[in-house]
Amino acid sequence: MILLTAAGESGVTIAEKLDLSMVSVSRIRRRFIDGGVEAVAERPKTGRKDHAVAPEVEKQIVELAMSPPPAGRSRWTTRLIGKQLGLTSGCISDILRRNGMKPHLVRTYKVSRDPEFAAKVKDVVGLYLNPPEHAVVLSVDEKTSIQALQRTQPPLPLRSGRAVRHTHDYKRHGVVDLFAALEVATGKVTHRVSDTHTGADFLAFMKKVVRQYPGRELHVFLDNSSTHGTEDIQAWLTNNPQVHFHYTPTSASWLNEVEGFFGILAKQSLSLTDFPSKRALRDHLNAYMRQWNRSPTPFEWTKPANAIIQSHRKMLNRLSTAVH
Repeated sequence: MILLTAAGESGVTIAEKLDLSMVSVSRIRRRFIDGGVEAVAERPKTGRKDHAVAPEVEKQIVELAMSPPPAGRSRWTTRLIGKQLGLTSGCISDILRRNGMKPHLVRTYKVSRDPEFAAKVKDVVGLYLNPPEHAVVLSVDEKTSIQALQRTQPPLPLRSGRAVRHTHDYKRHGVVDLFAALEVATGKVTHRVSDTHTGADFLAFMKKVVRQYPGRELHVFLDNSSTHGTEDIQAWLTNNPQVHFHYTPTSASWLNEVEGFFGILAKQSLSLTDFPSKRALRDHLNAYMRQWNRSPTPFEWTKPANAIIQSHRKMLNRLSTAVH
């Protein structure tokens, strides 16, 4: 800018060439006239300074965010921390973000307390990774209380620039229970829809499963629901020695692969769908199952049992030392 000025260029021309405003050109030329080359050097920028905190203050903010909140509060907020330390909430947000902390988020968890956790995990994962030859491995569970909901007004369909819209209120037309047996090797699903969820319903479903695999040895994964261990079920197992039950640890139904299928079912089939009756819900579920079994998708289990057991022990240790 100074060299162009010395060459006789006008302020307007200099501003256009250097993509600056006339105000900036005038200011810098005035600084050169008043103080020479040294006056043109870069100067400290103006603006907010509240984000510039000392390392010890940043450490204090992080420790405070991890400490129990004040009485009557459920958690710390950026404004609450800022008020206590005399800083702005924006400054606190920046520091927490740099340290990967999100006090506004909460995640749920559940750690199994089953004393036989390790043995059951080895049993289940062993069957996933090394299934017996000439045997069928099935992941079995129930998706209970599926509601036949009908919105009070028709939904508005998808449009360019507009999402699907539906009313927040609805009518209930009852519930059904879905029993499902996922064949681990192929992803094929055997199912039964029932109005109730009793031991008799589960027994009727298992009889249907056995009919689907005549003469085959079946290894069945189950959770610890009371309907899976009734006296009638035990008597039936005695009369059907080709069926073997394998129970997942308590509070560890995530080991059951059919839970993944239920998640897909909820997103692809049940979400945002209106059902004017339980019959309509039954027909809808049956149609989805027929479509799924035309091109079933198996799940591939990859995590070894020892890694799961090690992670479980670490979580138990964290719970035993957690500060509340």
